[in-house]
Amino acid sequence: MEDPSLIPVLRAACARDPIFFVDTFLWTYDPRREDDGYEGGKLPFVLYPFQEDALLEILDAINHHDLLIDKSRDMGASCLCLAAIFFRWLFRSRQSCLVGSRVDEYVDQTDNPKSLFWKLDFYLDGLPYWLRPRGFDSERHRIKRHLLNPENHSVIDGETTTSNFGRGDRRTVIMLDEFAAVDPLVGYEILSSTRDATNCRLFNSTPGRNSGNAHYAMTKRPIRKLRLHWTLHPLKRTGLYTTDERGRLKILEEAGYPEGYKPILDGKTRSPWYDEQCKRASSQSEIARELDIDHGGAAGQFFNPDAIQKKIEECTYSPMLVGELVYDVVTGDPIEFRKDGIGKLRLWCMLNRDGMPICEHRVVIGGDISTGTGASNSCLVVYDEVTLEKLAEYASPYIRPEALAVLAVALARWFKQATRRTPFLIWESNGPGRQFGDKVVDLGYGNIYLRRKDASIKRKVSDIPGWASTKETKLVLLGQYRSAVEHGRIINRSKLALEETLEYVWLPNGTVSHTRSTDREDPSGSNDNHGDRVIADALAYKGIGRYALKIEEESPKIPVGSLAWRRNRKEESNRRPGRYLTEGWR
Repeated sequence: MEDPSLIPVLRAACARDPIFFVDTFLWTYDPRREDDGYEGGKLPFVLYPFQEDALLEILDAINHHDLLIDKSRDMGASCLCLAAIFFRWLFRSRQSCLVGSRVDEYVDQTDNPKSLFWKLDFYLDGLPYWLRPRGFDSERHRIKRHLLNPENHSVIDGETTTSNFGRGDRRTVIMLDEFAAVDPLVGYEILSSTRDATNCRLFNSTPGRNSGNAHYAMTKRPIRKLRLHWTLHPLKRTGLYTTDERGRLKILEEAGYPEGYKPILDGKTRSPWYDEQCKRASSQSEIARELDIDHGGAAGQFFNPDAIQKKIEECTYSPMLVGELVYDVVTGDPIEFRKDGIGKLRLWCMLNRDGMPICEHRVVIGGDISTGTGASNSCLVVYDEVTLEKLAEYASPYIRPEALAVLAVALARWFKQATRRTPFLIWESNGPGRQFGDKVVDLGYGNIYLRRKDASIKRKVSDIPGWASTKETKLVLLGQYRSAVEHGRIINRSKLALEETLEYVWLPNGTVSHTRSTDREDPSGSNDNHGDRVIADALAYKGIGRYALKIEEESPKIPVGSLAWRRNRKEESNRRPGRYLTEGWR
């Protein structure tokens, strides 16, 4: 004010250095800081070192590439994104920026500090008059969900994140705030509608409540990522500590570690601040979501991620053979196995000289049936009923239920030729499973699962082929399989199949569901993964237990000395020659 000649110098410095601009001229709002002397919660937006790096990363992405920001809560990520967009709006010509949130109140509501445009207004109102755009009139240039810079013709617009968000638009940058909170189906529509609208999408969010959201899918894709974990924040990492390889305390921040503090030695990286937040949290999933950036824990995973990862490391390896089973498509009789590096049938067993799988025991085949239109896989899995080890896995999204039935029968007969024992076949009968079952019966294959009332005491068997899935029976099926996997009662050699277990989550109504995932390389060619291998594996495990029970019922063990044992001895004695009583005996 005293020396106007400094105005162009400072404007030029701000236009060249965004960190200088934010540190010197932007204000932010935090009502929790009033006790620190900031009246009304207004405090200077002075960047921490990790925020400086993040701001430059965001600005580097604008108009060049997508950037996914995975963050703990309260790291200032939304403010950083808006500060970067505001910087471009103020100092770069003809910028076209779009910001979005899931509801209109979070996009633009003048009395809601949570809304995006409220923050932009706060930045603008806090600038000295000579740093604001020349000719700016709030009544003309700041209207609902719209902010125009009349000096350089840059604009910032806002929309709610509906399925048509950004469709047909052309933007310098698009910001999607708390993207994981958007409805999963809408989220995938937004990915499609914004792809051609801009070169840069800023996906900013903490983990969502389930791993089926589009933000989680983007975390698995090969795009630039910015991870803002709470341990980067200098106030939150004070007294940082963890556990060493022997389970003892290892202090990472000596200067801030309180004397006499009682640490929690659970192997995680913690701090006194983190410990206090964990005490205040309502659940482990909240801790995973708001603090740890743990997408799996935030979703309430049905399978234990640590146990599954351990089984992946211990049990899985690449298949020994990959190819296709050649068979008569009319009768279902197997002909030969042909090796093919891109084949759909993967084997974890070798073949003998006759081209038969080397297996000494009866096998159980589990199946999950799809419509064959490419949306999800149809799967068949083969397990040894004695070693409980996976021997084969077939997955394809483009095989119709009737054709899959012929393949299943051919696969069963192929293993029968090797083991001289008829495999037991079990599949889910819902939907296309009915067509599959009818074809299996037409081919004359009889060793199959027949529907029964598992919840009934008598568990009466019907003459309806296939296992019927309901919310209740599916929960029991997956629960039994989960226990078998985690406790090593079944050996799954397929890494793909075990990875699919991590996409099953608890729903608020107490049921379990698979969350759609498009983030993994699947050699089957399926458009989406729907956990099909998991259902096939779980049914195979059910079939193994079913068959073992059947054998036990047919051949019960008779205790020595019991009445039944004595009667058997008597019958054996009477069957010997010369052991019949004389005609006149009384």
